[in-house]
Amino acid sequence: MTLFRPCIDLHEGQVKQIIGGSLSDSGADTNFVSDKQAGHYAELYKSLALDGGHVISLGANNQQAIIQALEAYPQGLQFGGGVTTGNAAAYIDAGASKVIVTSYLFEQTHFSWARLSEISAEVGVHNLVVDLSCRKTNQGWMVATNRWQTTTNAKIDKHFIEQLQPYCAEFLIHSADVEGLQAGIDSDLISLLGNLVSIPTTYAGGAKSLDDLDMVNSLSNGKVDLTIGSALDIFGGSGVTLQECVDWNESNN
Repeated sequence: MTLFRPCIDLHEGQVKQIIGGSLSDSGADTNFVSDKQAGHYAELYKSLALDGGHVISLGANNQQAIIQALEAYPQGLQFGGGVTTGNAAAYIDAGASKVIVTSYLFEQTHFSWARLSEISAEVGVHNLVVDLSCRKTNQGWMVATNRWQTTTNAKIDKHFIEQLQPYCAEFLIHSADVEGLQAGIDSDLISLLGNLVSIPTTYAGGAKSLDDLDMVNSLSNGKVDLTIGSALDIFGGSGVTLQECVDWNESNN
């Protein structure tokens, strides 16, 4: 059964909700900038027993906020953003329930099975989430790296997913084309994932109301969880409240 999963997105040390495709060296288009610290949200999620969420570092200058969030909710949040074999174990030690890896798995636009094997062995399969955030192209959904600006040659299909699953505990997949727009989820991508995955998988992008949880559950046969960001009341949104999501989890799971 689909679950709501929470998030904390960090940019320049602040909790923000950004429009996915806009992130670059010069900044990002934002839907929301919080006046509260990352630890506030981590403590809130802990108080509501919401686990399996993620803290994502978007660029530099986030280290203090990252550690604050992980210390506020130890073993309750996954961490992603610049994770490599050189620092993955340190984030686990700092309190991350799992580490999320993306760009490190690619050498330019080519997927590196050697790097995946290395980091999986470093932290353990049970501690690793592979991020397959993607963009839709004429060839299908292709994994996007470098803050979703670089489209790789890795296609989300049955063969690729089956090859990846032995190395990791979960997948995290943002639909970069709809991330932050609050214009609706990518139904076709969610349906595809429901047919492909056999490990826990979280989708993010475009969610705008509580109805999206029902829709994801139906489209994926309960195999894909949903993150709601910009539409959520705690991030300035008006589409759905955090309490409604908590209640949904409790009544449906």
